[in-house]
Amino acid sequence: MNDGQLLRYSRHILLPQIGIEGQEKFLRARVLVVGAGGLGSPVALYLASAGVGNLTLCDGDSVDLTNLQRQIVHSTRRIGMNKAVSAAQTLAEINPEIVVTAVDKRLTEEDLALLAADADVVLDASDNFATRHAVNRVCARLKKPLVSGAAVRFDGQVAVFDFRLPDSPCYHCLFPEFADQEDERCATLGVFAPLVGIIGSLQAAEALKLLAGVGESLAGRLLLLDGLRMVWRNIRLVKDPACPVCA
Repeated sequence: MNDGQLLRYSRHILLPQIGIEGQEKFLRARVLVVGAGGLGSPVALYLASAGVGNLTLCDGDSVDLTNLQRQIVHSTRRIGMNKAVSAAQTLAEINPEIVVTAVDKRLTEEDLALLAADADVVLDASDNFATRHAVNRVCARLKKPLVSGAAVRFDGQVAVFDFRLPDSPCYHCLFPEFADQEDERCATLGVFAPLVGIIGSLQAAEALKLLAGVGESLAGRLLLLDGLRMVWRNIRLVKDPACPVCA
């Protein structure tokens, strides 16, 4: 690291669990973020400011006025712009030293596999079951650690599926995929603005812990938040021996 980086990341370096070695791991890391909306906003902002060296942001949607209530990586003047491109512009202002790649299209499972193959950690910040299951299948196949988040109304959840561990469950173990599965979308159900900030920040924290190899991750656990009562629940997850994805 140069003198500027030592100063920029000094508050991380002061942490004995991270130090210079951990910060250098961040700088060398490659992270894939699927979704640049409510969850993807705090995820991208914190990973960029923390110095993750290579970030790939994927989103096929454009910024809409209704997004600005919670999607803090975007601004009013970027309405109509692709979300991944908009987020990349914001991150460049926050930390011009990192490399941010914007993928401005809806990804097929084959696209996801190509992008995930180069990633150290994958974060699912999408808003629909089809994408979540596709990301899960790809990460399970490639043995990539996956940090998954979801938020709607006042309820949020975070989980880590670390496929490097032989006993790790997967997203399908928790939420089996069905043809008639319906998404709970913010457009019809609403979402409390700070909720996506809380959940997305937790996803960023879990990703950084995985990259630095510090602490205990949420692997094998599901963290649930009732934002109305501000009550957390921690549920142990078990791998489904009959799961068609990870068994």
